[in-house]
Amino acid sequence: MSEHDDGRIGIVAALVRSTFLVNAVYTESAREYGLTMQQGQLLCVLMTRPYGMSELGAVLRLAKSSLTGLVDRTERNGLVQREPDPRDTRAVRVSLTPRGRDLAEEFYPETCRRIEALPAELDASEQEALAALLGRVVLDNEVPVVFPGPGEGGSTARGS
Repeated sequence: MSEHDDGRIGIVAALVRSTFLVNAVYTESAREYGLTMQQGQLLCVLMTRPYGMSELGAVLRLAKSSLTGLVDRTERNGLVQREPDPRDTRAVRVSLTPRGRDLAEEFYPETCRRIEALPAELDASEQEALAALLGRVVLDNEVPVVFPGPGEGGSTARGS
């Protein structure tokens, strides 16, 4: 049992349940912009720069067939495009179209705002401590930059 008598939960339950919470907010935000959560992640990743398919698969942690389907669907919606890789004529890079960039620049800060509101009941020092601890967990586990934070290419976001 992960619940303590004092109403607190253990680290495993806290991390897993917070993942579900953030995913639910992310999914709801994406849906309001006509996206799936995975398409929203793809747009956020591509805000920083174009990616090759294998590199994109590693960042999003998707199998090649799943990534191809995601890129195909998002390309059909006019949000991303495949372009030749200037360093390898056999490869392609995926980048945002102007429409995709416009949508990402609306979706990203709105999603940041919604996620930022989740710990609103914490005071500023508690929020800083939470960010520092979670940041260490993310960096120690080499989590790819799926959702850019300050200094990682998410220039339109506040405090994410």
